[in-house]
Order: sequence, then C-alpha cells, then structure tokens
Amino acid sequence: MTQHIIKLKDGVARNPLVRLDAPATVVLSEGEHIAIVGPNGAGKSLLVDMLTGKNLLREGSLSYDFSPSFTQTAYDNIKYIAFRDTYGAADANYYYQQRWNAHDQEDAPLVSEMLGQVKDETLKEELFDLFRITPLLDKKIILLSSGELRKFQLTRTLLTSPRVLIMDNPFIGLDAATRELLFRLLEQLARREALQIVLVLSLLDDIPEFITHVIPVEDRKVGDKLTRGEYLDGYVPRDLSGEVMERRERILSLPAREDLFSSEEVVKLNKVSIRYGNRTILHELDWVVKRGEKWALTGENGSGKSTLLSLVCADNPQSYACDIRLFGRKRGSGESIWDIKRHIGYVSPEMHRAYLKNLPAIEIVASGLHDSIGLYKKIHTDQLAVCEWWMDIFGIASVKDRPFLQLSSGEQRLVLLARAFVKDPELLILDEPLHGLDTDNRYRVKQIIEAFCERGDKTLIMVTHYESELPVSIDRRIHLTRNV
Repeated sequence: MTQHIIKLKDGVARNPLVRLDAPATVVLSEGEHIAIVGPNGAGKSLLVDMLTGKNLLREGSLSYDFSPSFTQTAYDNIKYIAFRDTYGAADANYYYQQRWNAHDQEDAPLVSEMLGQVKDETLKEELFDLFRITPLLDKKIILLSSGELRKFQLTRTLLTSPRVLIMDNPFIGLDAATRELLFRLLEQLARREALQIVLVLSLLDDIPEFITHVIPVEDRKVGDKLTRGEYLDGYVPRDLSGEVMERRERILSLPAREDLFSSEEVVKLNKVSIRYGNRTILHELDWVVKRGEKWALTGENGSGKSTLLSLVCADNPQSYACDIRLFGRKRGSGESIWDIKRHIGYVSPEMHRAYLKNLPAIEIVASGLHDSIGLYKKIHTDQLAVCEWWMDIFGIASVKDRPFLQLSSGEQRLVLLARAFVKDPELLILDEPLHGLDTDNRYRVKQIIEAFCERGDKTLIMVTHYESELPVSIDRRIHLTRNV
C-alpha cells in the first residue's frame, strides 16, 4: 500500500486573508519529490502553509504519515525554508543599515552558535565543504552577505535530518558554482530513504531532474499533480512582446529631470579599504563610474559586492572615513547626503529583508521619494500619481492598497523595484533585482531596466549571479574576489 506522507483533501483555510480561491487537494507519496510552481502572487506559499499546518483548516482534512520517523508531529518532521528566511531571520529589532554598524553588532550571535543540533556528522562535513561554512563559524550572523546567509540557512536546516524538506526558491542568490553544487547535493539527498523534497519555484529553469512531480498553482488555485515530463511538455510560454513594447514606449516618453548633477564622474573611489575585525572585505579599491555607463558588479558570495554598494549609497558608516566622491562631491565635505540620495535609486536583498513595515504597497513605493524605510510624510496628489504610474509599469497596480507583508515575496520585490524607480534616478543601483521573480516578471523587469537605461545619461550598477539577467546595455564590468 502506498504511503501518503502528506495528504490534504479539499482544504480551505480558516482565515480568509490566507485562503486560496478554491479547495486544495495535494498528496505527497513515498518516493515522490515535488515542485510547486507558479507565477508571483499565485498562492504557492499559502498552499505550503496549509500543508505544514500553519494555516488551520475551516473545511477539508489534513493527515500525515511520517513513518519510519519516531514522531508524527509536523513540527518535528517538516522543515520549511521560506523565502524571507533565506535572508536571515530579521525581526522588528533589525534595521536596514544594521549589518554595517559595528556598535549594533555586539549582541549578535556567532554563526557557530546558531547552527543547532547536528544529527549526521557525515552530512555536516559534506555541507561544510560544499558551502565553505568553517570560515564563517566565528563571524557574527549579522555580518554574513545575503548569499552566505542562504548557505547558512540551508546548512542549518539540512542538519536537522527532516522527513520532509520544503525550500522556497533555494537557488536564487547563490553564485553559479554554488548553485551547481547545491543541485548535485539535492540529487544525492533525493536518493536517501525517508526524505521527501518539496521545492517552491518561480522559474522553470530551476526544476531539477530529480523532481518526480509538479503541482501548478495559478490564480490562487491548485492544479492537478503532474509528472515532471507532463508538466514541461505542456508548458507554453506567454508572448509578452506587445505588452513590453507598450511599457517601453511609456518609459522612453518620460521627460528628463531638470535637476541633474553636472559632473561626468558619478562614482569615484580612491584606494578604499573596509575591514571588519580581522577580515578585509575591500582592499585599496580604485573605481570610477562615469555618467551614462552601465556596470555589472560580479563576484562570488561574500566577496564584498553589497558592502561596496553600501558605501556608494552612504548606508555604511565607514564610507565617511573613505575617499569617495558621488556626482563630483567628496563624501563628508559638508554636502547633504539626502540631496545626493535623491538622485540614486536602489534595491537589494538587505532592503527586502529589512522591510517589515505592513503599510499599503503604494506607501512603500512612495517612501522611495524620501529614501526612508516606511512613509513619514504625506503623499501629495502629484506624487501619488507618479507612484501609481510606476506600479502600473511593473504590473502591480492592482495591489497598491494591499498591506506589504500580505503580498507574496515576488510581489514585494516588484514593489521595492517600483520604489527604486519612482524618483527617476540618475544612478540606478540594482543588487539582485530579479530575486524571486517568475519567468514572465523576470522578462518584464529586464526590459523595463533596459528601456530606463536608454533615457539620456542614466547610469546603472547591477549585481546578479545570472549572466542572462544582465541588460544588453552593460558596457563595463568589475569583478570582486573573496578575501579569505
């Protein structure tokens, strides 16, 4: 008789705020490894929360059979790495610049203190080697880069030896070499007895071969379980060319800003060095970004990419001790950093992690006009219209009044992207901008970036671990090497 490890039949969540639009039926059987796939906002996370028992049922039934596990509780047997968890467990006490403020790091635990119980020493050695965890053990958890945080969270969860392992977009944010290694590791784990893997994915490219079945979720409805082959054979990509062309024309028709800086040098770093304790992140870095240039900033996880961008955006206190010029003005020479920030649009994993404000989405977008985390000034009518315009460009006009924390992770990322563009910045800094976006939205956003950069003297600095995500307009590259 087939063992059904998780069986949800005609499930309807009790809370209407987290309810799918139709009863859901899902069965995870022995030997199956499942991918839950669908576009941003489709309801994938809502389904997982029902499967794990987080969202209690009003109708239907949910049953488990975790044998041969010694316990039968979902808490002991199901481990779920949600999207936000992979940035680190931020709470209400975490703030955006905390990672770079040394005086607020004293009470942060070390990586070694956060690992928890190890049940399989062989697996521990394998994971430590795969993710290079040993050099991180003596670091404060708050000092890890977004990629390092993902590696840590994956390691900590895998070491608990779960019966069911659920991972939300586990491959994003990892450099190419680590992604490939993680694919191989999961393939090995999938061959183990008493372990079922469930991946929650937004990209078809990320469905590994060890996945046996796919459960599509769209429009907050759960489809029938298909074999991997059936799903891939039946997938038909949407033709977005007309829609993208229309948005491109709207962006190109925007009037140019009248308050542009005159300097041809947008960013200039002169022998900039950054150290935390005994670790050197950047060493005597010289870098000049000129007006109109389009830069790709690359490097493996932990090489200092986000730290470099935190200096440019004045989010890192050490920037005031460095020889840095923005738009021809030397940092710390008396200029208002807020005057400079008005010309910079920025989005990053750290920003997404820190945004725990449950404000309406349009207020999150409007906060970009004032470079604040949250909105502390009243939105004027003309500003509101600009926010709505950019939300429409990014395809999220329909969620403008919904609370930010009730949006899916992909919808949240689109809101933060609209926030970066809303003030029509001279310098656009995008750190992993397509994180968590589905196939269609990745294409849309890439084309939006491309169109925006065609306008006048726009300057771009973009970080990504996927070469395919870079706009064709990229004409410069800087690669950072990780200091051991």
